Amino acid sequence: MKSPRPSRWRFIIYGSFFVVLLCIYHSISECISGNTSPNPILTTTTIHVYPSEIPKKPLRKIQFSLNCTSGNLTRICPANYYPTNFLHSQDDRDRPPPAACPDYFRWIHEDLRPWKETGITRDAVESGRKTAHFRLVIIEGRAYVERYRRAVHNRDFYTLWGILQLLRRYPGKIPDLDLMFNWADTPVVKSVDYSGPNATALPPLFRYCGDDATLEIVFPDWTFWGWPETNIKPWEEFLKDLKKGEKRWMDKEAYAYWKGNPTLAPTRRDLVKCNVSHKQDWGVRLYKQDWNKEKQEGFKQSNLASQCMHRYKIYIEGVGWSVSEKYILACNSVTLLVKSRYYDFFTRGLMPMHHYWPINEDDKCRSLKFAVEWGNSHKQKAQEIGKAGSDFTQEDLKMDHVYDYMFHLLSEYAKLMRYKPIIPERAIEICSETLACPAIEIQKKFMMESMVKGPTDVSPCDMPPPYDALALRTLLKKKANSISQVELWEKRYWENQAKHN
Repeated sequence: MKSPRPSRWRFIIYGSFFVVLLCIYHSISECISGNTSPNPILTTTTIHVYPSEIPKKPLRKIQFSLNCTSGNLTRICPANYYPTNFLHSQDDRDRPPPAACPDYFRWIHEDLRPWKETGITRDAVESGRKTAHFRLVIIEGRAYVERYRRAVHNRDFYTLWGILQLLRRYPGKIPDLDLMFNWADTPVVKSVDYSGPNATALPPLFRYCGDDATLEIVFPDWTFWGWPETNIKPWEEFLKDLKKGEKRWMDKEAYAYWKGNPTLAPTRRDLVKCNVSHKQDWGVRLYKQDWNKEKQEGFKQSNLASQCMHRYKIYIEGVGWSVSEKYILACNSVTLLVKSRYYDFFTRGLMPMHHYWPINEDDKCRSLKFAVEWGNSHKQKAQEIGKAGSDFTQEDLKMDHVYDYMFHLLSEYAKLMRYKPIIPERAIEICSETLACPAIEIQKKFMMESMVKGPTDVSPCDMPPPYDALALRTLLKKKANSISQVELWEKRYWENQAKHN
């Protein structure tokens, strides 16, 4: 007689196999709990995984170190100090779409419009040499400069430093180009000199400002990367300091404030007449800025971030355009802007009665008095104007946008060139090493603070289209109407004052 054990083992094996199949069919939890109901209720959770939700590896930040070996102290650029054709490892499809550029970028099209039909020729560029201070050529991402005249306060040095940082921020993306630059305060390329049938080629000359009678190409000024001679920090560092010590508008002194050199221009000497005296108080407090004295005393009284203690701050031009406007706008005070002749690259994007309060240049004292009286009587609206100006500097004028303005301006300029740039015979190559390595003390400090450490992870902002004729006329009319409205309010205010005195 055979043993029955094999049958029992077969029963056990087959039974176990059946249980496994049952567990696959039902949820494991039901098997464990012993739920053998004929109609089990299955609870399921469906997880949808979309491509956009797949976690991405964080981008590896690439940095370009400053190679200040002893060899570089001889002002020789390294052979490969950063790549000239840089592509990030992240797929472009994974990048967020570029943000829209601030609206003032549209003025790039207007500044370049004179060359839209003819293009920019080598002869036109070289004709600007008689007034230029330096020539800049960029070829395959490397920069070469030919200097013609010595700069005041290292303006050319810091302008070139800023351009080198642009090359570090967007390596391989700056096209080959050839340009002339003038760093002086007042524009010189008068449109009337280049009109008519016998007119010569218009020189495309870059500078920090322009006006309605000239045709310069406007470029960000050198102080965005610092001004060591006056202890003014790089723009990004200044904005950080300002945020730390920011004071509520209502807690500020209820006067208009200005500090500067009154001897530079007749309009500033006229402003000084509005200062408080024992006979008259126009609601303003004016102070003379003596930079030589400040330097001797360690710049203790000239910290711009600490000069935001008044509800109103006055901007007035000097010999020409002044770098002070952006620092005044940043203060979260109402900017009282004495009518200006000159503009820089961003000020055409400012709107009177939104970003600033316009002041009549021919009747400064009465105009300032009315502005202060109006603001102190309309505190909410005054605070809104001060905040709009401050927000503009913190957002629309942050360094990301300064670099993007430079990027788009130079890219659009290069598109108009009708020749291939070559390195001038007397030009020298410059790079971050040749400028920063020999620098010392505060100059070196500001350069390190403003240096771009490596390529940005984001694309340049999306360039807005040019104005059409109607849109431009509408914009200019809107500005003019706002100024006319303030002038009307002033007139009525002083007429009422006369009636009651």
